[in-house]
Amino acid sequence: MTTATQDVQKEAAPLFGKKEKKVLVDPFWDNNPITLQVLGICSALAITSQLRPTLVMCVALTTVVAGSNVVISMIRNYIPSKIRIIVMLAVVSTLVTLVDQLLKAYSFDMSKKLSVFVGLIITNCIVLGRAEAFAMANKPWPSLLDGIGNGLGYSIILVLVATCREILGAGKLLGFQIIPESMYQAGYVDFGLMILPPGAFIFLGLIIWVQKQSSKQFEV
Repeated sequence: MTTATQDVQKEAAPLFGKKEKKVLVDPFWDNNPITLQVLGICSALAITSQLRPTLVMCVALTTVVAGSNVVISMIRNYIPSKIRIIVMLAVVSTLVTLVDQLLKAYSFDMSKKLSVFVGLIITNCIVLGRAEAFAMANKPWPSLLDGIGNGLGYSIILVLVATCREILGAGKLLGFQIIPESMYQAGYVDFGLMILPPGAFIFLGLIIWVQKQSSKQFEV
């Protein structure tokens, strides 16, 4: 096979081959950044008492991690190794500032509700971890998929935790009454622990337990 033919085959490689699909899908469950890598725990505890701010936070982090991965991948060959962390922080902080300003401009009430946690994406270990471990060694397209995959993996866990906490802690979900009024009249009381950080710990622990049990079954 000639070199020209090999080059044509490389150029014709599918955008979603097995490797690309694995990069995108693995963080959903098999290599989840929260439950397996134990990254981004602070926001999982702090903003999951209600689903609405959780969804906004998920979109913000996914946007930042995907965008920073692409930018860092594009300039990786020009970054001196001694200052790579500084460059990564500069890229991430720029994207976080843009997201924060957009949120303040178009959804100021939600921005106030999320408080400092959008700004703290700058120090989120998922963002810097993927930039260092993946974007610095791969091309922009795989880096984009890795960023989206890890952002969605983070989002899946936060949405699960927030959904359970809001229903049990307030009886509602996105403003809709989930637990019927008849149950309250019969003596049901909202589980107040769920709106506190220990409630998030409980559900994270349950998710990790389910994940470990399912992986053991597949191994057997």
